[in-house]
Amino acid sequence: MTICLVTDRRRANPVAQARAAVEAGIDLIQVRERDLDGAALCALVRAVVDVAKRSATRIVVNDRVDVAIATGADGVHLRSDSFSIPEARRLMPRPLLIGRSIHSPGEAKAANDADYLVAGTVFASASKPETTALVGIEGLRAIVRATGVPVLAIGGITLDRLDHVAAAGAAGIAAIGLFTSSESLRERVRTIRSQFDSMKPAP
Repeated sequence: MTICLVTDRRRANPVAQARAAVEAGIDLIQVRERDLDGAALCALVRAVVDVAKRSATRIVVNDRVDVAIATGADGVHLRSDSFSIPEARRLMPRPLLIGRSIHSPGEAKAANDADYLVAGTVFASASKPETTALVGIEGLRAIVRATGVPVLAIGGITLDRLDHVAAAGAAGIAAIGLFTSSESLRERVRTIRSQFDSMKPAP
């Protein structure tokens, strides 16, 4: 499975969190600090990239191709309403990663040239307004069936919901709050992988 930690500096220091994430073996860190200006975001991403050097943890920047290129990040994560993947690919040729947020099977089909997709909001989430439309487990299952691209579930992901997410066919999860508990990140990641893999349907 793929585990993606999404940063939110109001809840945890991204650099310290990245250091713990690398040690815990988290696969992907999405730096998602949308209110920072370019200079401040570049400084933060450079620090996170530096922490992850020579590790298997990859760093993507939320929607800022320019920042990703300037900082030596591993790729960019595009919003669902952002510019197209081919446009991003022209600026960031492979092997740099390009992911996209999607909310429906139709959006998933349209993004079949992405390296990965993040589908949500699956469950109610503290980081999204109450008016946000929820994809739900059946919606997640339909998204997974609509594409051959790996799909990560996001939104309200908790340990007791991992079995539902895995059974829906998701390739992994992306989360903020799941990684801000008092439990050590290494133990949390071990628990997530164990629970998810035990419920993953056979290919």
